[in-house]
Amino acid sequence: MQEPVGWRGDLRRLWAAYSISELGSAVGVGALPLIAVLVLGASAWQVSILAVVAGIASAAVAVPLAPWIEVHRKRPVMIAADLVRFAVLGSVPVAAWLGALTYTQLCVVAAVQTGGAIVFAAASGANLKRLVPEPYRAQANSRFETSLWSATTIGPPVGGLLVSWLGATAAVTVNAATFLLSALGIRQLRSREPAPPPPAAQRRWLHELTGGWRYIAAHRDLSLLFWNAMIFGGCLMAASPLITVLMLRDLGFAPWQYGLALGIPGLGGIIGSLMVSPLTRRLRWRPRTVLLVFGVARTLWLGAVPVAPTGTTGLILIIAADTLLLLCAGVFNPTFTTYRMHATADTHMTRVATAWSISSKTAQPICIAVGGVLASATSARTAIAVAAVAILTSAALLPWRTHGASQSTDAPLPQRAQAAGAAHD
Repeated sequence: MQEPVGWRGDLRRLWAAYSISELGSAVGVGALPLIAVLVLGASAWQVSILAVVAGIASAAVAVPLAPWIEVHRKRPVMIAADLVRFAVLGSVPVAAWLGALTYTQLCVVAAVQTGGAIVFAAASGANLKRLVPEPYRAQANSRFETSLWSATTIGPPVGGLLVSWLGATAAVTVNAATFLLSALGIRQLRSREPAPPPPAAQRRWLHELTGGWRYIAAHRDLSLLFWNAMIFGGCLMAASPLITVLMLRDLGFAPWQYGLALGIPGLGGIIGSLMVSPLTRRLRWRPRTVLLVFGVARTLWLGAVPVAPTGTTGLILIIAADTLLLLCAGVFNPTFTTYRMHATADTHMTRVATAWSISSKTAQPICIAVGGVLASATSARTAIAVAAVAILTSAALLPWRTHGASQSTDAPLPQRAQAAGAAHD
């Protein structure tokens, strides 16, 4: 495939737009539940329902949109997703200022914001694949990963300060503004976007809605990585609130110590993302080797947390384990994203990304609930240890065997993968 003209400049513009919106999202993380509690006096049950409604409603919107996005240009979709999120988030401080903010509005805003994130991610992955030539995709994805971890490290403290100084809606206002800036940045892309895949002559509604999941199931490597992601991500999310309980209640750490344990490990993610290019370009590690080595390495560290003692030693152990876990994840994530790009045909990029995202957003709350039940029946230490063992097993679901479709973007897809989308390809 001929290299798109001016792709390097467009990649920098796209990266800048992504970095701005990610920083805004990190600043605004947890802002809607905070507003529900501080401004509307919502109960714990209502705060929980806010997250549930957002997940269900966003999936109901994103799944039908995925087949439509697949056959349309991706950049207008990305801009629209940013502008919609700007509008709905911007409505929150306006309504609060007018004294008209309601819990129902917050539920709608949460659902639209989550749906917009799914749609944007699905369209942006397909756009990035068409924009960046194959040899440079791992490096490009590592840049985005660096921005993600940088925003995750810097954003929440900044958001906390804004809320403390300017009120509960300040973080939402900043978040909304960054989506507008992101849309303007994407609008500045200068290269011509390639034409999208043409729609199938015969289109079946149910087949199109389930096309992403069927494509994953029919592709052996993608199927393995899918279940690896569900287990690893679900168990890690299940352990997260339990680690909070372990540190603050069982080990008796002060809030500032807990804050250190949250903030410092983010540097590991930044360092890991910066390691991708040296590993693949200077040391000439094959992407599959990076994927396997760091896919295994990231499973090793959670097990140190439940054995942490009280005092400084325990705090250092938890911070070190989390930092190493995020360092390995910082290498693995952009490598995996690139690997999935290569293994997925252009005709299914959006649907595969949407199916993956929705599955994760469904599996993780279930795992969190199971972890909470287990911790109630035993202890936080025991539940974290169980999650750590489950994460270790996820290493078996990496693509250990070489398959032709995974080696090159131009390699033929397996017959079952082709058959999965035959009705609408």
